[in-house]
Amino acid sequence: MSVLDLLAASPGLFVCTCLVFGLLVGSFLNVVIYRLPIILDRQWRRECAELHNTAISVPAEPFNLVVPRSACPGCQAPITALQNIPILSYLVLRGRCASCGIRISPRYPLIEALTGVLSAAVAWKYGYGWQTAAGIVLTWFLIALTFIDVDTQFLPDSLTLPLVWLGLLLSLWASQDSPAPIPVDVRSSIIGAISGYLSLWSVYHLFRLITGKEGMGYGDFKLFAALGAWLGWQMLLPIILFAATVGAVVGIAMLAVRGQNRATPIAFGPFLAAAGWLVLMFGHEVVIGYLGMFAPRP
Repeated sequence: MSVLDLLAASPGLFVCTCLVFGLLVGSFLNVVIYRLPIILDRQWRRECAELHNTAISVPAEPFNLVVPRSACPGCQAPITALQNIPILSYLVLRGRCASCGIRISPRYPLIEALTGVLSAAVAWKYGYGWQTAAGIVLTWFLIALTFIDVDTQFLPDSLTLPLVWLGLLLSLWASQDSPAPIPVDVRSSIIGAISGYLSLWSVYHLFRLITGKEGMGYGDFKLFAALGAWLGWQMLLPIILFAATVGAVVGIAMLAVRGQNRATPIAFGPFLAAAGWLVLMFGHEVVIGYLGMFAPRP
């Protein structure tokens, strides 16, 4: 029996495998979340310098998602493979650098744990199959986009646009017999991508016309378009209602607890991402249950 046959025959083993693999990917997502904004910033600075024919001081050493090797932010000591085991290394080191003892942010193991748990949740709900693998990939994208937006209030095109195209591409293999809600059929995917983008684009320009201010960024339009491409136009309303409701509650809480004013910008991408993932997991049940409330009773 091959490994794939074993995973297909044992749901528990499949879920555990997705959990472990998710932890490993979570470690990589930490790198993406930290480095991708820096990579893009350096790239834009170089392009601006070339456009204006000016000199700019950008480090010449290679800096991408692979090199340089991860290092302690304090003493710059390289992190060894044994010190980079998801969650376990953090616990063994008690959250401190092995070389200088500086405290390491607990966000790193939390992102690893979140990626592992959410990956396992998708595997548990939908079982063995390539559609489940697609759902897990969508989950990884949403996690990366969430934390990048939290840190920078920016949703990079290098993540949102591939997510849109991947959702549209997968719709070509949509199957009505799949227990997973993705991929949706081509029609739902295309209409979802178009509607997702144009709906927030329209709200953005209407808000700017009325108030003279920008209420959100173009990255939000692209993320919503990606969710429409993956989950279909039918799920756009539940996603935006949930995202807007939670965003309003969080905004009010920040005003009350932190004493921030209404002008303080709040990233909307994390709420869209969270709503999209919840719809991936429970959207169809919620919609069917809601519509059932209005069905004629015998």
